Amino acid sequence: MFWNFLPVVGLLVFFVPNPSESKSGNGLIVMTVATSETDGFKRFMASTKKYGLDVKVLGLGEKWDGGDVARYAGGGHKINLLINGLKKYKKKDKQLIMFVDSYDVVFTDGAPAILEKFVKFDARVLFSAEGFCWPDSKLAKDYPPVKITEKRFLNSGGFIGYASDLYEIVTHSKVNNKDDDQLYYTKIFLNESLRDKWAIKLDTRSDIFQNLNGALADTNIKFKGSHSYLYNLLSGTTPIVIHGNGPIKVEFNRMANYLADGWTQSSGCLSCQEDTISLEGLKESDYPTVVMALFVEHNTVFIEEYFQRISELNYPKDKIDVFIHNGMVRHTKDVSRFVEKNKDLYNSLNSIGPYDDIVESMARNWAVEECIKKSCNYLFVVDSDAQLVNQDTLQVLIQQNRTVIAPLLVRPAKLWSNFWGAIGDNGFYARSMDYHEIVELTKRGLWNVPFVSISYLIQGHRLKEMRDAFTEYDMDPDMSFCRLLREQGTFMFVTNQVHFGHQTNSDGYDTTHLHEELYQIFENELDWSNRYVHENYSRQLEAGYVNEQPCPDVFWFAMFTPQYCNQLVEEMENYGQWSGGKNKDPRLPGGYENVPTVDIHMRQIGMEKHWLHFLKVYIMPLQQKEFIGYFSDPPTALMNFVVRYRPDEQPFLRPHHDSSTYTINLALNRVNVDFEGGGCRFIRYNCSVTSLRQGWMFMHPGRLTHYHEGLHVTKGTRYIMVSFVDP
Repeated sequence: MFWNFLPVVGLLVFFVPNPSESKSGNGLIVMTVATSETDGFKRFMASTKKYGLDVKVLGLGEKWDGGDVARYAGGGHKINLLINGLKKYKKKDKQLIMFVDSYDVVFTDGAPAILEKFVKFDARVLFSAEGFCWPDSKLAKDYPPVKITEKRFLNSGGFIGYASDLYEIVTHSKVNNKDDDQLYYTKIFLNESLRDKWAIKLDTRSDIFQNLNGALADTNIKFKGSHSYLYNLLSGTTPIVIHGNGPIKVEFNRMANYLADGWTQSSGCLSCQEDTISLEGLKESDYPTVVMALFVEHNTVFIEEYFQRISELNYPKDKIDVFIHNGMVRHTKDVSRFVEKNKDLYNSLNSIGPYDDIVESMARNWAVEECIKKSCNYLFVVDSDAQLVNQDTLQVLIQQNRTVIAPLLVRPAKLWSNFWGAIGDNGFYARSMDYHEIVELTKRGLWNVPFVSISYLIQGHRLKEMRDAFTEYDMDPDMSFCRLLREQGTFMFVTNQVHFGHQTNSDGYDTTHLHEELYQIFENELDWSNRYVHENYSRQLEAGYVNEQPCPDVFWFAMFTPQYCNQLVEEMENYGQWSGGKNKDPRLPGGYENVPTVDIHMRQIGMEKHWLHFLKVYIMPLQQKEFIGYFSDPPTALMNFVVRYRPDEQPFLRPHHDSSTYTINLALNRVNVDFEGGGCRFIRYNCSVTSLRQGWMFMHPGRLTHYHEGLHVTKGTRYIMVSFVDP
């Protein structure tokens, strides 16, 4: 596992009480102590810019020598950097200075509000407060008592005071870089004489500083017009410096989506427009280069559509290098078709197959290395569950200009998505307070989240930090990757500003089926209907639309695509156990069929419940439109079967009544192409339908009125699907 401990960043805010003394009009000078420009630092700087703070960075580019403060005591390096920053102000006893950490801090207001709150404390120096005595809990007994609604212990992540006093405090005794800065300030505060000398107080009510560790339940985000702020429920205060200290970074990142007016109820996502780039007007030759890594790691439904939508992405193909890892033998032909069709279109196209003995984690790391080797601008990962319907997906993600960003992909009509809003104590999924609203699109925006998967874009210049990110051997590769990013302080975003597509559900994929997609009407009805239901189906339900009626009370509907018809026939032939067309039929309750056919029942291939669902959702509305006044919800059908007619097997069907209230009869193949002859004759009306259309369905009454026969098939093989509805 690649580890990268975060450097530490802090902020100095110099405030002149008299605004007239400042050229900027608010007397505020900002100095930040930062050794690295992380995503957290950029977020912090955006909030200072929002409220007009001028920032000077100290220590940028220096090696951090203050220890791993995320896990252990340390941080003395901050004090030594701070000493250097304060030297020029050490004799200024009227200039106000604020210091705060920054990787996990955002401001929610500006200098005037800070001054107004500070002067009420009647203090020379004010430290933030928290509910934990860190790093030495034995010192807790020495702290002055506070009210039950207040926080008792000093936190060094935020303080404000006059320059001369602060300089004396930070130079009071020598500090080594690896010493603990909070312990240093704590010992000064607990020394009563020093506390009185510099008039040090704690912000126990969180008037200015809010430390969130141990206080998440005490706070709430509120909105006033286009402004967002944090409200302390215990003290009734509205703190300005919000500090996500300690092990609550994930929840702080979620809250920071809203703070500093990032998202408000009245204005929506304001942060979505910040720090973006544009591809508009660029020549295609100037587009950023992308390595697009496609992963097929399990048997996946509707993979044909997956590859088709990948090829239709609106981005210059000669700026894309494609890397494919396919771990499934069943999808070898799908990958080969995509490669053959597109190999000359992309800048390059390489694939690794199931016989190459490359595990998923290794393949994902190879994609990272491939991007680094090619000096790519972006790595775009798309797993086979992703159906990227929006052809502009790649362009939209690039223009948002975030280190790691994922398009929101949800299983239709479910809450299952490609991100987590929170992380539980066990390191796995937990539901955040706003997860439903993001998934259901009642809140649209750009969301900092702790886990993404299925599809995401990574900026190429950050990939060297992510080498071997997927090889935590006790973890799923996605879990390993996202944990590394969280430990690095690298932000992951998911955006739902526009519709990008959805993800398929391949759970329970049954490899015994020749065409698994035929069985996906429950798990993936959107993809199922897009592939199989005729494009004109919905028109037939419109009030003014007149459906064809080739014979009296015989209605003709466009129901299925040729692909459905062909695959259903192939599924039946693959099963192969056709009945003999005899009256004796053990499949039926009585064991006898009055008008036998050569057929296979839907029940035999495990599709009866799927077909009955189709009857209810798709057939019943058509029946109720044409046979007005008849309602049966849900419709029932005991006989649902595919019939095969051949000249040398069963070429026709004798005249008969159906045991049904109404019958549906679906043509599964093509007259004069797959067979000749055939059709249906309604004897009472002397009306025949012989110009059959693949995917079109007859609906006619059963029992008494529509005595009919199946006409001779003279050549080839004719297939039809029949249901006797409401027998």
